[in-house]
Order: sequence, then C-alpha cells, then structure tokens
Amino acid sequence: MTSISSPAEDSPLLALQRATHATLQALTAELVDLDLTASEINALANLADGKGRTVSQLGAAAGTRPTTLTSVLDRLERRGHITRGTRAGDRRSVLVELTPAGRLAADTIREALADLERRALGGLPPEAIAGFHTVLDVLAKVPS
Repeated sequence: MTSISSPAEDSPLLALQRATHATLQALTAELVDLDLTASEINALANLADGKGRTVSQLGAAAGTRPTTLTSVLDRLERRGHITRGTRAGDRRSVLVELTPAGRLAADTIREALADLERRALGGLPPEAIAGFHTVLDVLAKVPS
C-alpha cells in the first residue's frame, strides 16, 4: 500500500513554519533560565551588537509593526534589559538601548543562536546555506 502525501506535507511554506516552530522551541528551551518570550529574545538579539535602535528599526528587523513591539519593550524595560530615550537631534524617535543586564542576556542569546545554527545547519555546504538565505529574503518581502 502506498501512502498519499497531503498538500500540506508538500508545501514548502508549511515546512518552513514547522521548522520555525521547532527551532524556536529549541532556542527557548536553551534560554529557559532567561525567562523570555520569543519576541523578547528577538528584540534583544537585534540589539546584541550594542548599537541602539529606534522602535521602527526593531520592528523592521522583526518583521512587525512598531506598535506591536510596545508591550515587548515595556516588559524588557521593566525587567531592566533595555532603556528607551530620545535620539540626539530627533526627539520624535525613541531610541532603544541595552542595559548591562540586557547586554548579558543578549550575549547569552547570541551564543545560543550560534550553537543552534551549528547544530542545525553545520552539515550543510555553504552554497545550501546561501540558497536558504536567498529564499528567506524573498519570503520576507512578500506583501501582506
């Protein structure tokens, strides 16, 4: 008897969703001691280079609207991971920066991400990873 595959099993977008779910679960499990949500992990990861970002820049990096980040940033600020202030020369922009505690958390996140990427993608040739990035870039630009 042959098995019949469903359209869902053949869908690359649903496969991407399953892979995203699995990798987010693995990442949050590694970072359980930080007690952060996936959105908080994403925000701290995008600040990990030590450069402040505007809320708009963080939203663009996360693929979400800046207003969606408000509650995420509120929680991170309450927990002492970030500060929000105005940008020199542009008081309309809110600048988000890491605190020392936020930098420690961001460094831990960066290390966990690097470890997960090595485990998940380490056996792939560079060309496959480059192709994967190309596909992700295309998908990130799909209009809503």
